[in-house]
Amino acid sequence: MAVNKFFGAISALSLLLLLSSFGCEAQLSPTFYDTTCPNALTTIRTTIRSAISRERRMAASLIRLHFHDCFVQGCDGSVLLDETPTIQSEKTSLANRQSARGFNVIEDAKTAVEKICPGVVSCADILAVAARDSSAAVGGPSWTVKLGRRDSTTASRSLADSDLPAPFHQLSTLISLFSNKGFTPREMVALSGAHTVGQAQCRTFRGRIYSNGADIDAGFASTRQRQCPSTGGDSNLAPLDLVTPNQFDNNYYKNLVQKKGLLISDQTLFNGSSTDTFVTEYSQNPQTFSSDFGAAMVKMGDLSPLTGQDGIIRRVCSAIN
Repeated sequence: MAVNKFFGAISALSLLLLLSSFGCEAQLSPTFYDTTCPNALTTIRTTIRSAISRERRMAASLIRLHFHDCFVQGCDGSVLLDETPTIQSEKTSLANRQSARGFNVIEDAKTAVEKICPGVVSCADILAVAARDSSAAVGGPSWTVKLGRRDSTTASRSLADSDLPAPFHQLSTLISLFSNKGFTPREMVALSGAHTVGQAQCRTFRGRIYSNGADIDAGFASTRQRQCPSTGGDSNLAPLDLVTPNQFDNNYYKNLVQKKGLLISDQTLFNGSSTDTFVTEYSQNPQTFSSDFGAAMVKMGDLSPLTGQDGIIRRVCSAIN
């Protein structure tokens, strides 16, 4: 009897340890909220679609926000945290300062979800879902979002400064930054296709349009100079895709082939180097681009998530509980 009890206790302990290990290494799953908050995804989608219907550009901003979250500490909602005495906000980093936007839309989605399922859905997951819903809302691909991320209690301005690509980066730097996160050059070119929507500020492309370089179409440069003077007007906007700026399609790549990429970091993808073949392929095959973009976004959403007992579920996305 005592022996049976002993082995029974050992078995129970082993099971407990096994379950505990699964909890620490929890996997993201599309069905994560099916029982705890079954209406989470439709609630988020309603908020996102409403915001994009008011301002089409918001789709690009939300996709970018998810990207800037995942490339710094992983997909943990750290980009959403405000500055505090103990947190150096990523919002003030070089890549985000005066350009990252859509924070209010994520907060609106969080507020709506908190009303139906308080303390259940993370801000990191809302960001991931918002990116997918934004793409679909402007004619781009949709994909199955894996869920179960938890929110960080920290942020890193220094990592944001070092890990996020800049509009003036050349190909070798971009390949290195994306490789550091596990992405191939092809996946990098596919993710860059997010620039098929959205706008950029004059200060980010002034150097390119006044360069008189061989890698920019002269007529395109002249057109862009009208709204972006050589001095002043730093915040003046221009569409990243001059053909269909509010539609998610493959015209971004067609522009690159014609030397009409707005940013240095855009045109460097098609400039007589190793990634030219990917740009050409995507310019000719919109379905291939759409498929590859969706797959790369799923992969990005897998970057170092906090799961199980790690992290927290924030009540408000901009602050720690």
